[in-house]
Amino acid sequence: MVEKKSSRKAQKLSALMLELKNQTGPKFTKSLQLLKSEGDTNILKDLARLLMHKQEAEGKQILSVLNDLNDSSATEKMIEILRDEEFLPVRQALLTTVWNSKLNYSGYLPEFVEIATEGSFLEALDCLTILEGMEGPFEERHILEAQLFLKEYLEDTSPKDPQKAAIMSEIALFLKDAGEIEDEDLGFYNA
Repeated sequence: MVEKKSSRKAQKLSALMLELKNQTGPKFTKSLQLLKSEGDTNILKDLARLLMHKQEAEGKQILSVLNDLNDSSATEKMIEILRDEEFLPVRQALLTTVWNSKLNYSGYLPEFVEIATEGSFLEALDCLTILEGMEGPFEERHILEAQLFLKEYLEDTSPKDPQKAAIMSEIALFLKDAGEIEDEDLGFYNA
């Protein structure tokens, strides 16, 4: 009986996602609201894919749904999406939904530092905003892993965007203020 109910729900969600791909305007809004009320975290990747292909108005509605996530299991799924190269075109928008959400991403400190080192200036800025909103305390292993990402960023000899370098310096200060590492361990410069 549970399997049938689960299967029916999966079919319903799949049908709603198919409708959303082909709809715009009020029909899109209605289907998205139904998906929001019926959905679960398994649809997050589908929503991110949909975000890549929708016009601005529908994209804003999708981002609004993602801003309102309140299921703590969504954090792991969102991190998977943020690290997936498929979603690079919308990663910055997705990062914005992370810092707008009320979910606790404190267990993903190194992942956000890694994204900041690899991403654009705006992605790094969003990651800093996310880090500053984290509750902590942070595990020492997470601080050390984040430190390694910063070290790799510094050791990369390719030219660096000065604005992004300043953000990375702020991230280093955030980690220092978290009480786990010292500036000289990072070898960071003041930007």
